[in-house]
Amino acid sequence: MGHEVGIIGVCGIGGVGKTTVMKHIHNELLNEVGRFEKVVWVTVSYPLNVFRLQDDIAWAMNTDLSNYRGELHRASRLMEAMKTVKYALILDDVWDKFTLHSIGIPKPTMENGCKIVITSRSIDVCNYLRCQVVKVPPLPELESLNLFLDMVGQDVLRIPNLEQILKLMVAECAGLPLAIVVIAGSMRGVQDIFEWRNALRELRQCVVDTEKDSEDEIFKQEAYDEACVKMHDVVRDMALCIKSTGPSRFMVKARMRLTEIPDEDEWNEDLDKVSLMKNEISYIPQNMSPKCLMLSTLTLKGNNRLREISECFFTNMPRLKFLDLSNTGIEVLPNSICNLEYLTTLILCGCESLKHMPSLSKLKALKKLDLDGAGLCEAPEGIEMLENLQYLDLSCPKLRVLPEGKISKLFRLQYLRKHKIFSTDIRAEEVARLKMLEWFEVRFVWLKDFSSFVSKLNLFGRLSHYSLEVGDLGGDKKGHFWEFKNNGLPKKVILIGCQIRAKDELVLPDDLQELRIEYCNVAGDISIFQKDFTQLRTCALEICQGIGFVVSSSSSSSTSSTVMNNLEVLTLNSLFSLRDVVKVEKTRASLAPTLSLHIFSNLKQLTVCNCSKLKKLFPCELLQGQGLQNLELIEVNNCKGMEEIIGWEEEEEGNQTTTPILITLPKLRILKLQSLSELKRICPERGVMVCESLNSININVCLKIKRIPLCLGRKNAQPSLPAVKYISIFNSKKWWESLEWENPDDKNVILPFLQCSSCDTWLSSGSKNLNGFPESSIEYQSGQFVSTF
Repeated sequence: MGHEVGIIGVCGIGGVGKTTVMKHIHNELLNEVGRFEKVVWVTVSYPLNVFRLQDDIAWAMNTDLSNYRGELHRASRLMEAMKTVKYALILDDVWDKFTLHSIGIPKPTMENGCKIVITSRSIDVCNYLRCQVVKVPPLPELESLNLFLDMVGQDVLRIPNLEQILKLMVAECAGLPLAIVVIAGSMRGVQDIFEWRNALRELRQCVVDTEKDSEDEIFKQEAYDEACVKMHDVVRDMALCIKSTGPSRFMVKARMRLTEIPDEDEWNEDLDKVSLMKNEISYIPQNMSPKCLMLSTLTLKGNNRLREISECFFTNMPRLKFLDLSNTGIEVLPNSICNLEYLTTLILCGCESLKHMPSLSKLKALKKLDLDGAGLCEAPEGIEMLENLQYLDLSCPKLRVLPEGKISKLFRLQYLRKHKIFSTDIRAEEVARLKMLEWFEVRFVWLKDFSSFVSKLNLFGRLSHYSLEVGDLGGDKKGHFWEFKNNGLPKKVILIGCQIRAKDELVLPDDLQELRIEYCNVAGDISIFQKDFTQLRTCALEICQGIGFVVSSSSSSSTSSTVMNNLEVLTLNSLFSLRDVVKVEKTRASLAPTLSLHIFSNLKQLTVCNCSKLKKLFPCELLQGQGLQNLELIEVNNCKGMEEIIGWEEEEEGNQTTTPILITLPKLRILKLQSLSELKRICPERGVMVCESLNSININVCLKIKRIPLCLGRKNAQPSLPAVKYISIFNSKKWWESLEWENPDDKNVILPFLQCSSCDTWLSSGSKNLNGFPESSIEYQSGQFVSTF
């Protein structure tokens, strides 16, 4: 890469080898000592996710963006961090246009010596970023054949009459190395000439779906689409070539901005699969009825201007199995769809204008019906007659009532999803009859209906996945819902905007793994956890009134010992009434031994923010057994009433002792304490924290802390912090000088790990001089100082 070129665009079709070439260059750059301070690889993919791209780059730059919400603020923070580093940044698989400034990437110049390389299939993307374009062409015929033979093994040349078939198969790979490697690898060891002929035939007839899928995915869509297999888009590119040379059984005109459907004479009788997805087709003319007696797959998805389909359009497609009309503007399905007796998949998700469907009673072969986001106000007529239906999504926002008895007749149903459930909607008794049900997603409008449903339904144990949502998900809250819904564990419940007025009003499934409660009001001192939840792994309580505690030691012995013993992630945010994480009786003796031994014994991550009435995070007794022994991260932020992190009840007069209290947190890696104006102690006055794994300490604006109670390890008889890589302290010089230490040498051990520009004169002479940055804006990370504006 010459000094005069700052941004290089490596361009070529999918599978041609762009990523492979750049991986070699990436590894070479890593081995060149001193050329770049940072060599960063980020896979961008489609669609562009700015937050994820910023996070990936920031992580490589040892920069934390978690405290920055908006794209602009995050970009500004990332920009400042990258300006101080001479970097080589490789952005692989770029599909969308963006500006470097919008992400927070400084422009490479001859002065800063930085370089950016992107790989993309789009020359437009490369030109938009003003790249010096390097095109990667497909392999020539001879090189393609040699690569194929290298992968499949030279011994295949001994198979009689194979040479011609082999050359034809290589030709179908269109010079794409990835396609050659995949197909040759699948044929390695095959000696039967008939298997080779069959493979060539299947390759020429491969199904085409032009979605941009992840490069390592070849899978059946939702495991129910028998006719439509999403394949690596390299195979798609190959199939686009195949269709023009092999039998005319494919019509692929996706993303071609067609405004009219292809003329009827283009729909020949031998057509097997047709893809017209993501065009601008607005209508299918009346009386148009293509004669496609062998057609099995038809997708018109993404033609959002499509309003009208000819009544007789499907009349001469008797063998149609897969029909995708999703995200179109159709208002009425034509009656000719009723006679598609071989139809197994009907996808109508995102058809917001759809008001009417004809009876589905004749579609006996139908296995998948997806109506997510459709505009229907009533359930499709004849749905109860679909005896082979396995997948049903009824998440139609306007569909309020589902007539009684319809769902229970779908005895083969494996997947069921419903957007809103009212008290007169899907009944627990009906769902309980679905013995083959594995995946269940519903949203309830009212908490009482949800609790009644859960208490009556006994099938949760046999479900592999359920997602139960309750309450108002509108407005700004919807973003939290989708983030929760699309991530995490398979068995989850989310409550938003609910009123919990009595302890028996909330009933949760026993095998719950993930729980989120947001914007709820809890009347009185009610515990959310009334029974064992031994499989609960993640819990988030956010922006709620009335939650006074998370767990109480006054619960039954069984409950208090196991209710949270497998919890791994706990988030408490803006709980305005929270006074205790663990509520303990007034006398210490009441804290049950089982509680101290088991509660939070598997907790790994604890985050507490904006809980103004919380004075202490944990009672010290919690650590006497197995409690908190797996804790890896503690983050406490903006809790105005917080006085101590690990609390200890005062000793009775005359019964005090000077024996040190050892607080062992063997796996704690990160400790972040921020904006805690009343925080006086991290642990009791006599407490000493033993944290052998601690590598990141962040204490910002906690001016009342008098002591950092770390028990330092020993190296050559001297105190040391063997695991620490990062210390950030955003407090004043006066505060630093007033700190008390267990050992006078401890301060000197910690000192080399931090520095701020206003304190250079009192730091040790061996510290680096980094004048010119705002006060307390320098952090030490992995052996080097970086700015943290």
